[in-house]
Amino acid sequence: MIRKPPRAQVRQTAGIWAFQAALDRRGLGPVAGVDEAGRGACAGPLVVASCVLKPGDAARFEGLTDSKLLTAAARDRIFDVVVKRAVDYAVIVIPAWEVDLIGVHVANIEGMRRAVARLSAHPGYVLTDGFPVPGLTAPNMPVVKGDRVAACVAAASVLAKVTRDRIMAEMHGDLPVYGFDVHKGYSTAEHTAALLEHGPSAEHRWSYANVASAGARHGLTAPHRVARDVLSATVVQNGTSPQTSGGRLATRRSADSMSTRAEA
Repeated sequence: MIRKPPRAQVRQTAGIWAFQAALDRRGLGPVAGVDEAGRGACAGPLVVASCVLKPGDAARFEGLTDSKLLTAAARDRIFDVVVKRAVDYAVIVIPAWEVDLIGVHVANIEGMRRAVARLSAHPGYVLTDGFPVPGLTAPNMPVVKGDRVAACVAAASVLAKVTRDRIMAEMHGDLPVYGFDVHKGYSTAEHTAALLEHGPSAEHRWSYANVASAGARHGLTAPHRVARDVLSATVVQNGTSPQTSGGRLATRRSADSMSTRAEA
């Protein structure tokens, strides 16, 4: 008879460090957390990060939680602590053209695989935020709201969010008409108005229905390849169909001069 290993007990008193502590006690470390930033944006890159924290280092990470719940100043402070004290981490930047080519969900999954593979030491266990990630080379488990209940996932969320926000702030310097420094590429009212007035740039995700529709209004077509099945899926999700146009490519000088930032 094959015996199952004893179930790891999660101690609620451990708070956000409970999952990692339980796995470490069973010898399943090092535990890596993985999270992304920019999945819901219609411009800019998707950024995915992985992070391994030292067991018992909770006192050094006061205030660590989901990056979306932190102020910009708090995120920057915790980002510096994570970079300094993490056992290991990796940040993957997936540009808009690649999101358009393979779709945001596939890009997210692939980014998580890359982020884990980029770690210098193979993790004993991986915690992902929200959904399973097939193809990881270590035992893994999705954790609902993982960036709020697992320290290593929260740390990864901060790495991804701060890295992406800094990329979008730099992008604003080359494409100031869109206000990327404020909304970070998400579909706010201000961003939507700028899209309608100026049309999309090469840094927008042309597989998104609102971007494709804004481009068609200006007689623009995607400056990079957009997979047909990716565009169709996006149209269904948004409940609208972008018009097609045989117009010119989106080749404004500002768009042409923008190169994707891949540094953390």
